[in-house]
Amino acid sequence: MKGWAMVRFVDVPNMRRWLIDTGIESAISGIADTLVEDFLRWPEFDKTARVASHSDIGVIELMPASDGRQYGFKYVNGHPSNPARGLQTVTAFGVLADVDSGYPTLWTEMTILTALRTAATSAMVARVLAPAGATTMAMVGTGSQSEFQALGFRALLGIDRLRVWDTDPEALDVFEANMRPLGFEIVRAESAAEAVQGAQIITVCTADKTNATVLTDDMVGPGVHVNAIGGDCPGKTELDARILLRSDIFVEYPPQTRIEGEIQQLDPEHPVTELWQVLRGDAAGRTSAEQITIFDSVGFAIEDFSALRYLDAAVEGTDYYTEVDIIAEPEDPKNLFALVAQGAAAPSLA
Repeated sequence: MKGWAMVRFVDVPNMRRWLIDTGIESAISGIADTLVEDFLRWPEFDKTARVASHSDIGVIELMPASDGRQYGFKYVNGHPSNPARGLQTVTAFGVLADVDSGYPTLWTEMTILTALRTAATSAMVARVLAPAGATTMAMVGTGSQSEFQALGFRALLGIDRLRVWDTDPEALDVFEANMRPLGFEIVRAESAAEAVQGAQIITVCTADKTNATVLTDDMVGPGVHVNAIGGDCPGKTELDARILLRSDIFVEYPPQTRIEGEIQQLDPEHPVTELWQVLRGDAAGRTSAEQITIFDSVGFAIEDFSALRYLDAAVEGTDYYTEVDIIAEPEDPKNLFALVAQGAAAPSLA
């Protein structure tokens, strides 16, 4: 079937152009809608914790998921020391494929798309768990995710008052320069403790791969929702364990979160609630104004699947992609050698 092997390819320039034309908040909202659709059909998915290859300075991971009709995966790295070398901490690309044939249909950059889906997931969950009438979010850590998080919370919850802090003053400078022109009210705090004062939502996202205590127990009062998105690998946490013990904890996929998330600090049997059950009405979310809720997010493959699915539909029939031929497709599917037969008569390069 000639032409079947052509794959849509969304490179960085096309991703950037699509996002500029679509609008970041609109894209985050669209991904959030797709996330809800997929979380509501969670049992349909073939699920597995990501496959991680760790080194002393970083991690490279594969994150697969399938709903039986489409299969998707993301390749992603996490190297906190990269910026010192002029490199990104996180880079990624992803593939969507047709399960019936096994042929890929979409290949795309996912460094930008991951930032969008992470913001969409955070805000989608906060829409369910954050206290009613929340107006202010504290952001502890203003790295590469921070602007997307701010825009996601404004798009889905109307949050436009931010209290921010980072150990790196330059990161705060960049965040303010990027976000003040977009209409946010920003208070630059002198410490994490000062940043969380008066905030109903706390987003914590720092880069160091350590068991750190970014939020101490006394910083989190009744009624707060904590969006804990920085602890995403073994040995990397950000919350004082005492906060976890007096909160209701919500997770994506427990087998992965117990290894990588904040709850790696707790007993393996400590109770948590899966988000898909809350969205389907099978489990309770926020039940009182005083309740502390924690989204212990490590990022799960179904979220990437949703982002890929959303992007695939969004670019279909547009000029935001090119077509690439990455599948060898001989005229006779049983005669792969025919594609390279002329090479058999070529002189050896040895």
